[in-house]
Amino acid sequence: MRANDDIFDLLEEKGAQMAREAQRGLILQPGAIGDCILTLPLAELMKESLQLGGIDILGHTEYIGILPGRTCVDGIRSIDSMDLHRLFSETKAFDLGDRDPLINFFADYAWIATFLGEPDSNFEQNLIFTANCSHSAEVVTLSMKPPEDFGGHLTDFYIQQFVEQTGVSLQGPAGKTLIRATEADTTNGRESLKEMHLEASEKLVVIQPGSGGLQKCCHLDNFVAVAKELGSKGIDGVFLLGPAELARYSESTIRDMSSVATCLTDLSLTDVLALLSCTDGFIGNDSGITHLAAAMGVRTLAVFGPTNPAIYGPLGPDVRVLTCRSAAFAREPSANLQQELLAALCT
Repeated sequence: MRANDDIFDLLEEKGAQMAREAQRGLILQPGAIGDCILTLPLAELMKESLQLGGIDILGHTEYIGILPGRTCVDGIRSIDSMDLHRLFSETKAFDLGDRDPLINFFADYAWIATFLGEPDSNFEQNLIFTANCSHSAEVVTLSMKPPEDFGGHLTDFYIQQFVEQTGVSLQGPAGKTLIRATEADTTNGRESLKEMHLEASEKLVVIQPGSGGLQKCCHLDNFVAVAKELGSKGIDGVFLLGPAELARYSESTIRDMSSVATCLTDLSLTDVLALLSCTDGFIGNDSGITHLAAAMGVRTLAVFGPTNPAIYGPLGPDVRVLTCRSAAFAREPSANLQQELLAALCT
């Protein structure tokens, strides 16, 4: 009889495990690139600790489209594909019809973590009601911004909130490579370098001189001076200019930059990732692309001014943050900062 009992126990345990692995999790993250990357530790920990069969992120596809196949995230859902604004309705007025698209949308998920809405808000109550219309689901509402007295990293804040609300025991993967480029990414990156006649570079450094927030950008001359000095040492530099930089810099400024190093514009996020997979170093401000480079394991030098790197600094195995608290951070170049950047890159 004991042997039979052992077999039944094993089958029951196996069945329970399969049931857990069939469950999926969803994170609602409406933020930009950096916000989405700093959500990855929470996604990984939810997936592992809850033994989920998969975890998806709902957000802006231009920011999260790179995640499946390169991270712990299995799938993405477009934040524009559903009428999520309905969940902000007054709870008393909120109504769901038969076969409502909102019910179908959340029917696949046993666990939902949301950065949309606030605790005890109409959104949270309507989301809980919707998610539980078709099955039993757990909904956890998280704040994106920590309180002023919080002493840890932002990812710790996300995880701490989740732990406090669920009782799950988690630890953050600090210093891990969160995003792994594919073989196709590296191939595409090399092809791009070949087109720029940089395929034979012994050392290549990508420089992104901008950021979404102007106050986060140190003076452009710092990056130009560094690129010029790198060139004199036989190190190729590439300026990466996104929409914010193209809108901010004049044509003459971009021409001057191009005389120092190659300027790349209008790259998709996938193209940027491919380029970073083939680079030896990255320099940038507090920006989404800086978070991307760090998360990929690229040697990253992040220049921080008004924001606190202890909370918002990029995560990765090879990151150095250089801080400049001067009131002239964005207005004037800094010879000291330039020397720090060069010393960090050339050692």
